[in-house]
Amino acid sequence: MKTVIPITPASSLASLASAAPILGGPTLTGLRNPPPLSLYIHIPWCVRKCPYCDFNSHESPTTRGKGEIPEDAYVKALIADLEQAVPNIWGRKVRSIFFGGGTPSLFSAEAIDRILSAVRALVQLEYDAEITLEANPGTFEAERFAGFKAAGVNRLSLGIQSFNEQHLKALGRIHDATEARNAAAHAIEIFGNVNLDLMYALPEQTLQQALTDIETAIGLKPTHISAYHLTLEPNTAFHHSPPPLPDDDASAEMQEAIEDLLANNGYEHYETSAFAKKGKRSRHNLNYWLFGDYLGIGAGAHSKLSFHDHILRQSRTKHPNAYLKGVAENTHIDTERTLTSDDLGFEFMMNALRLTDGFHVDQFSATTGKPLLSIEPALKAAESKGLIVRTPTQIAPTMLGQRFLNELLQMFLVD
Repeated sequence: MKTVIPITPASSLASLASAAPILGGPTLTGLRNPPPLSLYIHIPWCVRKCPYCDFNSHESPTTRGKGEIPEDAYVKALIADLEQAVPNIWGRKVRSIFFGGGTPSLFSAEAIDRILSAVRALVQLEYDAEITLEANPGTFEAERFAGFKAAGVNRLSLGIQSFNEQHLKALGRIHDATEARNAAAHAIEIFGNVNLDLMYALPEQTLQQALTDIETAIGLKPTHISAYHLTLEPNTAFHHSPPPLPDDDASAEMQEAIEDLLANNGYEHYETSAFAKKGKRSRHNLNYWLFGDYLGIGAGAHSKLSFHDHILRQSRTKHPNAYLKGVAENTHIDTERTLTSDDLGFEFMMNALRLTDGFHVDQFSATTGKPLLSIEPALKAAESKGLIVRTPTQIAPTMLGQRFLNELLQMFLVD
């Protein structure tokens, strides 16, 4: 049986991109039009920090007995953050919005409504924009979910992770299996368009247990399922004290069986960890994968913004209290850098090669301002190793390239 190396999550790949050498190459030129634009809104609090989580999330003050989440102050800060960022996206339409965290469903429906009302007032939102909110089964209330929909949220992403009590406890989740099923069923009834987040290769998990989780999810009939391989990320409790995990061969068997099961039930495998019913792919995430632009507001949020002569990456101050203070003083931009010409091949491929169908050859120059010929040596090397396949119009990872995505992406880094 072949061994599968766990694929680095997008968040970690972004960190790898940030750590890639900047060689002082020329900034990009020749970008005719900016790519599609999305808006990411980060709400950093959660009830409890999970031991595998490396996202910018912070336990709610309520959890620690130190008061309530400063919801009103944070909403005001988000709106002020957006107001200050508008000049960078002036005149451009926003195609999708994503509330991530943390656990955005900790916020009231009224708070989400205030944020979305401000967005509509400040930017040009496409009339059929996809608006997604992440939620946790442990924070589920039917009335609250209905309020999110009334505010304008039209897609929910529910962090199930597992329907198995043993694995939920091992992952430090605050919900149980019954709550997971009930929240998923109600979310699907209220929104229709729902993603269920699941994980596999969990502590002491068997192949059958992994498949049972997916079968349970399929039975609920969501439009989208995300199945992530559990990885031990730096600066997490699991990294410092690793639990007993399935070995590489067992994980590979789970991955292949999950992909087959989902395909046989009408879910298209369109991205490394994403499976969707026809016409229900995540438009927000697709914009990331196709090297579109995104403005990120909120504590620790990242942005990638294109201009006619350069591409800018930014990150906001990470800690919620520092972010609140920073927005008030207009000092909340923590890091900012312009991508060099040498960065762009890796930056583009880091995203586009996560798509199982790959990308149209014109997409590279349309979003980087560089000719595809500039990465021809790396493309030839990847093709010779059987990691990508090329046609006159399309470039896509092979099955081998999908399985060893990290190694494939490294080929596009400039030494």
